[in-house]
This record gives sequence, C-alpha cells and structure tokens, in this order.
Amino acid sequence: MVTALITLAAIAWLSQMAMGGWQIHQFNRAFDRLCQQGRVGVGRSGGRFKPRVVLAVAFDEQDYVSGSLLMRGLTVFARPVKIDAISGLKREELQPDVIFPHDQSCQDALSLALKMKRG
Repeated sequence: MVTALITLAAIAWLSQMAMGGWQIHQFNRAFDRLCQQGRVGVGRSGGRFKPRVVLAVAFDEQDYVSGSLLMRGLTVFARPVKIDAISGLKREELQPDVIFPHDQSCQDALSLALKMKRG
C-alpha cells in the first residue's frame, strides 16, 4: 500500500513538472510573438492562494497598443490569451480600473506593465 502511494505521488509530481514545462513553453512562444510587435511592458500580481496574473502589453512607435497577453490561474492549465479590450488604444487611455473593473489582480498587473520606461 505504501509503495502504491509513493508511486502515485511520484507520477503526480512528474506530471506536474511536465505540464508546468509545457505551460512555460506556451507562454514563451506567445511572449516572443508579442515582443516582435514593439516595446513590451510586463506586470504580474497574485499571491500564494489566489490566482496569479501575468500581463504583457506591446506598444508601437506612436505608443498605441499593438498586442497584449494575459495569463491568469492557479494551475498549469492557464493559457495566455489576448486582451481585445485594449487593442489599438493609446497608452494614456489605458486605465486599469476601467478595463478590469471587478478584478484587482488584473488592475495591479496592468499598472505594473504600464510603468515601463518610454523610449
């Protein structure tokens, strides 16, 4: 019985590692595509027991949003998605509390992403 539990725990741990690696691979591919669209600001928020948020925004030469990605979740099943609500907006028009009125984690991540240096 103990051997079966140890084996099950080892399989679960290896599965977690494999799926976590796949999640990082998916995020890196999406982030590489985003970096090709302009300067990128990245923000993250979250804690140990609430969904973490990673948000990245790409700006073109005129400071308009040329691309974005949002990844939120507690598990390895979280995937990066595009934020359609901010596409094409000017940097000064981005107000985290208006874009994400009911999600403090996304507001915090967007605020951090907007603090990137201009240039």
